[in-house]
Amino acid sequence: MFRVPRGAFDVVPPRSEVLLAVRDALAGPVRHAGYGYIETPVFEETALFVRGVGESTDVVTKEMYSFTTRGGDELTLRPEGTAPVLRAVLENRLHEHGLPVKVWYSGPYFRYERPQRGRYRHFSQVGAEVIGTDDPASDAETIVLAMDAYRSLGLTGVRLLLNSLGSPRSRLPYRDALQAFLRGLDLDDDTRRRVEQNPLRVLDDKRPEVQAALREAPVISDFLSADDVRHHDGVRSLLADAGVPFVDAPRLVRGLDYYSRTLYEFVHDGLGAQSAVGGGGRYDGLSEMIGGPRLSGVGFALGVERTLLAVEAEDVPVPVARELDVFAVALGTAAGRRLFALVTELRRAGFAADLAPAGRGLKGAMKAADRSGARWAIIAGDRDLAAGVVQLKDLRTGEQRAVPWDAVLPAVTSLPK
Repeated sequence: MFRVPRGAFDVVPPRSEVLLAVRDALAGPVRHAGYGYIETPVFEETALFVRGVGESTDVVTKEMYSFTTRGGDELTLRPEGTAPVLRAVLENRLHEHGLPVKVWYSGPYFRYERPQRGRYRHFSQVGAEVIGTDDPASDAETIVLAMDAYRSLGLTGVRLLLNSLGSPRSRLPYRDALQAFLRGLDLDDDTRRRVEQNPLRVLDDKRPEVQAALREAPVISDFLSADDVRHHDGVRSLLADAGVPFVDAPRLVRGLDYYSRTLYEFVHDGLGAQSAVGGGGRYDGLSEMIGGPRLSGVGFALGVERTLLAVEAEDVPVPVARELDVFAVALGTAAGRRLFALVTELRRAGFAADLAPAGRGLKGAMKAADRSGARWAIIAGDRDLAAGVVQLKDLRTGEQRAVPWDAVLPAVTSLPK
């Protein structure tokens, strides 16, 4: 028997209903804030990620699912969403019709990770981007909207970590100071290569022994320019005004090279080692990296599965899409045909309705009705057909009454949910 590939997973009922509710909740605040929906292919040119995400990042060097098509194209299943979204904005010239461009998106992403709880090779995200402005208010807006999404789910354990990576001009002297510090540490060969290629990547190493060695490392906040400081202070002030608490995290980096200035991560301590449930930041140079004009940008990506784990860790009840309103039970072939038409009519009228499979006895069909979660059952047999009625039963109280066939729809419409 075939099984799901390693690092992937199936989401099946009833947990899948909760996951859908989580995904909708994560998208709710940006949709209500006027962001437009954008959708990109699940695969892009490999060069888009090599150039945009960063040639020395783990994402590019170790984690991408890349392949050559029969026509010779080099493609990659998308490991993240910002570069494809910016590519789509540029290609479709959305930036020529007024700035900023505000978009949101949702879908699957792929990384060849070492599978563990909260880290998968196939995962889903909800993301949002604000393209075409370097206003600190845009940074703060994305953070507030993301935090509002977590709050809408009833989560109380999500913490916001905040940092600034500064502009490229600020990072040059910091890079030199960090490299000098790291060269004095006893590091493995792979990490030493990373020190020479991109020392900021070492800060993202989650191994306890590396993190311990980094305690005395220089921090970027000591190297920020006056403009970088003003920008970061502006973001912090706006967050305070919006009532969003944060923790300054001067060594926070994320695994993508395009970030500049504002950087943030949402963590939840109930997830264990993989505590991040989402994050984002500013990427002012990314548009130029992928061949576009200079366009500032900021955005986030929120992990759907990791947020679901946080919901389960806090045991937060998540309202799911409504269960069935009506479950129909037919006793006999003729009644089955009539109820099939009735269930179709109910569905078209906006009711959630289902019909028990043919051939079940009354006892088995009523057990199915109870399992369905429906509030009401419509039951009909040969005698009911002859009398021109159906039996309408309240599955919570057990009360039952006869209703004429032509009065079923108005009767159901008037019922309490």
